[in-house]
Amino acid sequence: MIRNYFKIAFRILLKNKGYSAINIGGLSVGMAVATLIGLWVFDELSFDKSHKNYDRVAQVRQFVKFDVEKAMYDVMPIPLAEELRSKYAEFESVSLSKERTHILVSGEKKFSKTGNAVEPAFADIMSVKMLAGTRAGLNEVNSILLSGSLAKAFFGNENPINKLIKIDNKQTVRVTGVYEDFPENSSFKEAHFLTPWRLLIAMDAGAKRSQDQWDENNFQIYTQLKDGADFELVSGKIRDIRVNRADPPGYKPEFFLHPMRDWHLRSDFKDGKQVGGLIEFVWLFGTIGFFVLLLACINFMNLSTARSEKRAKEVGIRKAIGSMRGQLVNQFFSESMLVVALSFVISLLLSSLALSFFNEVAEKNISIPWSNPLFWVVGVGFSLITGVISGSYPAIYLSSFQPLKVLKGTVRAGRFAAIPRQVLVVLQFTVSVTLIIGTIVVFRQIQFAKNRPVGYSRNGLIEVSMNTPELYGHYDALRNDLLNTGGVREMSESYGSVTVQYGGTTNVSWEGKAHGTQPLIMSNFVTHDFGKTIGWKMAQGRDFSRAFSADSAAIIINESAVKLMGFKKPLESFVTWNGRPYKVIGVTQNMIKENPFSPTNPSFFLLNYKNVSVINISLAPDKSTSESLGKVQEVFAKYNPSSPFVYDFVDQQYAKKFGEEERIGKLTVFFAVLAVFISCLGLFGLASFVAEQRVKEIGIRKVLGASVANLWQMLSTDFVVLIIISCVIAGPVAWYFMNGWLQNYAYHDELSWWIFAATGLGALIVTLLTVSYQAIRAALLDPVKSLRSE
Repeated sequence: MIRNYFKIAFRILLKNKGYSAINIGGLSVGMAVATLIGLWVFDELSFDKSHKNYDRVAQVRQFVKFDVEKAMYDVMPIPLAEELRSKYAEFESVSLSKERTHILVSGEKKFSKTGNAVEPAFADIMSVKMLAGTRAGLNEVNSILLSGSLAKAFFGNENPINKLIKIDNKQTVRVTGVYEDFPENSSFKEAHFLTPWRLLIAMDAGAKRSQDQWDENNFQIYTQLKDGADFELVSGKIRDIRVNRADPPGYKPEFFLHPMRDWHLRSDFKDGKQVGGLIEFVWLFGTIGFFVLLLACINFMNLSTARSEKRAKEVGIRKAIGSMRGQLVNQFFSESMLVVALSFVISLLLSSLALSFFNEVAEKNISIPWSNPLFWVVGVGFSLITGVISGSYPAIYLSSFQPLKVLKGTVRAGRFAAIPRQVLVVLQFTVSVTLIIGTIVVFRQIQFAKNRPVGYSRNGLIEVSMNTPELYGHYDALRNDLLNTGGVREMSESYGSVTVQYGGTTNVSWEGKAHGTQPLIMSNFVTHDFGKTIGWKMAQGRDFSRAFSADSAAIIINESAVKLMGFKKPLESFVTWNGRPYKVIGVTQNMIKENPFSPTNPSFFLLNYKNVSVINISLAPDKSTSESLGKVQEVFAKYNPSSPFVYDFVDQQYAKKFGEEERIGKLTVFFAVLAVFISCLGLFGLASFVAEQRVKEIGIRKVLGASVANLWQMLSTDFVVLIIISCVIAGPVAWYFMNGWLQNYAYHDELSWWIFAATGLGALIVTLLTVSYQAIRAALLDPVKSLRSE
């Protein structure tokens, strides 16, 4: 019997090739989208799960209160690690860590790589898998553990153990181990090497000074709790460690544990409360995947029920010769299952073809797990559910026909028979229009932030990290040589990148400062030529100048600092930092150094030629970039011959700040286009059916004098009305969700009426284009041929 069901289903598919292609094509695309989203969601949910102790690992973080709201930071003081180890029994392991980028040199090979200086317990906490050597090297001073890929890059197929590597041209270390690269969906995927914590103390004077400083917050602390310990209870115990010590800082730090399971998806905090994070996008795309698949299922339902009259006699005859309703339901479910099975096979092919593009857009490295039995179990189960959803309504509807009425020819669609189909079409386009509006809003918000004045010029601006000692102490000579190349407009040095805010302080005062307030003000150390190099904009006053020797006691503040300090005449004011007064000589326009969607932090700039770590170079605008970079590289080879010339374009660094939003926007576009395609595919099928159903009516109207335009209008009007209803529903829904999304950004665009109007107009145009082919084709038929059948 089952074999007979599928044989009949296959014959029906072949008989109605057009409708079968639409059903299978729509379902294939819908299932491919669901498959890709499922793989993406699985990758997101499995982030960091490769670590063996995933459920017991946490990072120590802190809430601090500089002004009104509590802010969250992941940087800690070094002494806290020993405090946790020695005084709290709930911790099984504790490790300090500091992420650094170093120049690594072995023989002729030179690489600039990011890694972590860690204590020995780190390897156990993070389940570091050794490929060669042992973790014991982290107990030594002059040793290094390399990732498998970096060891391969350095030494090829040679045994890397005991090979020598020079770090930043300062310290020679011995390779004592090689570990397996952390997976792509790990928080430590960029950790290409691990060095002992003792080596950091030996090489970094700042870290050495911070060993007993409770208010030097520059380091990470990772912990592993003992079995049965609760993160929240332990967080409560360690919260006031700093406040209970002598001389507690005014920002009142509150320590807490942030579990590894929340690092990737739930790392957003507001005023001391966890408020979500990327998990919202997981839910968003999971919902989009469900609706895109639902759209494909709706196509199947619509076309199956629309063709009910074609199969009414079949149902009547079957019932007349003794078929039970259950048998008919099974028949129709068999048809839907056959369609779904074919769609599933095609969807896997489409997923494979689209995967590289999808990975590029999503910035992932996802692969289809062909050999994983769980994938096939989920895939088959997913197909069965899809088959049930898409086949349920047609099966119940078609099997309900009364044989007597059918065979007498009294079964007709009736005035309300099309309502379920119309409702489904409205649902389809409501989802599609909502997705399109959301996509436009996301990209407008990104563009809105990109158009925000950044306060300096990124054109032709590059940065070179001062990793090696050879780059220090040669400022004037290096600058002169760079300027003499003709490819450099200006050069300066600063503490940190112009796109990142590194240091903040509360040890700032000024006349009129409110008693008891501890606002955080960002501190920036620069050389004389910094302003000219980056092209910052002065709102008031002047830049630092060598013509004024008193500028060593001068300060430049930004507009946010002026507002915070309440200066009416800032150029006549003084700012005291670390007990020393500085004369305000200039006010810069606000420079965006952090989140471009958030307000700019109050900041100040001081001259300092010692606490610098980055060389800023503005390339000459009248020379080609490649030519200028070649000349700059030659100069750096003169001063730093043992290290590779590694640089970053500031505009590219700044563009990364929009990475998450752009990634979400591109994915939304991808899914919105497919949703519209599936909806239009269904609309095309329905238009074809309606035109076929009304072919005699069209013939009669043509005989009576109706024009092609009149017939096109008649056939298109019903669909246009449905799309207008969809737009009316989608508008408020999209406004509610997108307005809520925009409120997450302090600096955001407004929802404009034209977005909804343009999307609605676009939906109408797409609908007319989709329907018009079938409508005009039907209107052009010779009425003699359409009427002579009877």
